[in-house]
Amino acid sequence: MSRPTNQPIQCLALAALLGLFPAAAFAGVKVGDAFPALDAAGLSGGELPATSGKIVLVDFCASWCAPCKASFPAYAKLYADYAPKGLIIVAVSVDQDQAAYQAFVKKLKPPFVTLRDAKQQLVNEVNVPTMPTCYLLGTDGRVRFVHEGYHGEESEQEIRKEIDTLLTEKTNPS
Repeated sequence: MSRPTNQPIQCLALAALLGLFPAAAFAGVKVGDAFPALDAAGLSGGELPATSGKIVLVDFCASWCAPCKASFPAYAKLYADYAPKGLIIVAVSVDQDQAAYQAFVKKLKPPFVTLRDAKQQLVNEVNVPTMPTCYLLGTDGRVRFVHEGYHGEESEQEIRKEIDTLLTEKTNPS
């Protein structure tokens, strides 16, 4: 009698490591999913704002990521324009080096909350595909939009349209 083996699982894992399957095949949190609770993620570096019932943009970033640095001024504008309407922005740095994280925040001076996922707990749970990646959450805490990378003005305009859509939904429930 032959014994079942883990060979198919091992092959899938090896294929994933070699990049033979698209990232989507092993995707973590995606559009429609509930986003993991930020207050349970072991984040450090500041106080997490109340997000319940709010539109939330969660941005994963790192001090070594050039597009992350480019995105922060755009997020600062989004925050200035939309925070009075209820938008919360939480940047989650994946930096393990505390000094690099602190230098990043000091240089960019974001007006929104920036926290550090030093133990990589949240970034692993979400299975973030690239830096930066932002998740735009509806008032129900579900992911409504995902943006992999930052593409300048194009990304900012697209996110603005999505926030406007979510704000309209919030004020005009169906």
